[in-house]
Amino acid sequence: MDKNRKAVLDMQIKRTMQALEKNGMKAQFAETKEDAVRAVENLLSVGDTISCGGTMTLPESGVTDLMNSGKYTFLDRDAGVYARDEVYKMTFSADAFITGTNAVTESGELYNVDGYGNRLAAICYGPKKVIVVVGCNKIVKDMSEAIYRMKTVAVPANGLRLNLETPCTKTGRCAKIDGGVTSGCNSDNRLCCQYLVTGYQHVERIYVVIVGEELGY
Repeated sequence: MDKNRKAVLDMQIKRTMQALEKNGMKAQFAETKEDAVRAVENLLSVGDTISCGGTMTLPESGVTDLMNSGKYTFLDRDAGVYARDEVYKMTFSADAFITGTNAVTESGELYNVDGYGNRLAAICYGPKKVIVVVGCNKIVKDMSEAIYRMKTVAVPANGLRLNLETPCTKTGRCAKIDGGVTSGCNSDNRLCCQYLVTGYQHVERIYVVIVGEELGY
């Protein structure tokens, strides 16, 4: 990365971290994916019961390998040990929930969109600790940019990844790009059904690791 672009990005990251801290979320910076894995590991204790949300950030960063290392009791929804719905419910009593985020604003807000809402529910309540790993590509100025990013990047890309037949997987953008925050198609495969903005926190529970590399959608 050009040194001047890097300097601007560093200022943007610093601004975002300061805003997260003011909103009661502990923020730290990881220069690389490897640093991010170490940061997550330092936030966990051996033997912790952990779970995670559906995300590309965790496998791309190497955090998924950490979760599968055997150091923790991993409630893995894809392992087939329990039905997915059971894993979702068990997650509420986990020591830590690890997830990505669809966007983080420079005002210190996390913006997330789900199909079923299990990830959003765990971010809101239940697990003792929520660890959010976010690539620097997901930092946006404000909620308007977060919503636009969701409609033109995150949801279309995830739809393509999951081989879903939705309007956004054919055009690369939401069918109602100029509609409100919850506007979208009427497809049975629609991914953007539940919405969560995480702002000020009364309890120190959410930890955000911002990575100086692009990760996820």
